[in-house]
Amino acid sequence: MSDNGNTILVVGGGISGMTTAIEAAEAGYKAVIVEKKSYLGGRVAQMNKYFPKLCPPYCGMEINFRRIRANPNIRSYTLAELESARRHNGSYKATLRIQPRFVNAKCTACGECEKVCPVERPNDFNFGMDKTKAIYFPHDMAMPVRYAIDEATCQGSSCAKCVEVCQYGAIQLDMQAETVELEADAIVMATGWDPYDAGKIDNLGFGTHADVITNVMMERLAAGNGPTGGKIQRPSDGKEPASVAFVQCAGSRDENHMEHCSSICCLATFKHIAYLHDQNPEIQAYMFYIDLRAQGKYEAFVQSVSAQEHTTLIKGKVAKIETDGDAGQLVVTAENAVTGEKVHQTVDMIVLATGMEPAAKAGSLPVSMDSEQSGFLLPSGPEGVLTTGVAKKPTDVASCTQDATAAALKAIQSILRR
Repeated sequence: MSDNGNTILVVGGGISGMTTAIEAAEAGYKAVIVEKKSYLGGRVAQMNKYFPKLCPPYCGMEINFRRIRANPNIRSYTLAELESARRHNGSYKATLRIQPRFVNAKCTACGECEKVCPVERPNDFNFGMDKTKAIYFPHDMAMPVRYAIDEATCQGSSCAKCVEVCQYGAIQLDMQAETVELEADAIVMATGWDPYDAGKIDNLGFGTHADVITNVMMERLAAGNGPTGGKIQRPSDGKEPASVAFVQCAGSRDENHMEHCSSICCLATFKHIAYLHDQNPEIQAYMFYIDLRAQGKYEAFVQSVSAQEHTTLIKGKVAKIETDGDAGQLVVTAENAVTGEKVHQTVDMIVLATGMEPAAKAGSLPVSMDSEQSGFLLPSGPEGVLTTGVAKKPTDVASCTQDATAAALKAIQSILRR
């Protein structure tokens, strides 16, 4: 189909947002992606492997990136947010606020700037488990293929070593924030999710004990491009753990934190146990759970991992996590719901299965949207405004792509009905 001039604004550049934009653009509509991070790909880019094929995310994302680059109907803005959207004559007047990247389109990602930068920052892509320079490349296959500068840590013109070595004139330390205005005929909210802040769960020791990590951190530890090159090891001393406890529903199904179930945490933990045993089949894995929840098509995977030697499942909610004196180990205390006995399990490392929180809160959005009890957005808002992916409910990657394709179709239908 030829371009018909209608524009669909997609808020969020993760797997759902990219899929919505691609499907709409390939149907002949203009699509604009607005992403607040410095790269497209969202949470999926941070995974080691994802369901259903348990393959690295770059497999599917590279295809999406290629489709985006090849389609002139798709435009994307990174380090950008939707500031306002006002209904006018059947469409929306949208205002985008784009933060300065300090690196322009001349960048070839050669890396010479990074070599001379004297300042380090925590690497948020790896959840702070390692560091990058103040001028950094977000991740191996980042799109756009361009460095970015962290304004909070960069020394600016008082240093400017990166400017001196860049032979392409790509670094602009005086770059300013800018405002872009456009007209959108439909808006799709693909704002995604954030992992629940495990530091709020006082009894589970995150932030107090270095070897208590979260499930999203485990993904990065297992990833070949992660902070340890794919070696699962204790943050405290870099040693391979002999035993690991996986604590389910860390903050989830809890009226003091998140009342909802994120539906994919159990599957993710079985995947993490598989990572562990792929590295060393002798590592003992303990999984403390309330209920095991796995969608039908993944039941065989759950059963195969559960049956592996050195895998122990304990039905019981964890009450607390403590250190074992000078031994440097951790003790998990829980009540076995089947036997009624109290369990005190000593392990080398603990992984908390924190759930999904909606990244967008209904009250803070520039478009009037309603949400359900847990804060996830309802499927549709004002005329021409839709939601997709984890913005509206916790779900897996495969389901997100299906839902995003449907969102593109619904956005097109809303335009045709005007």
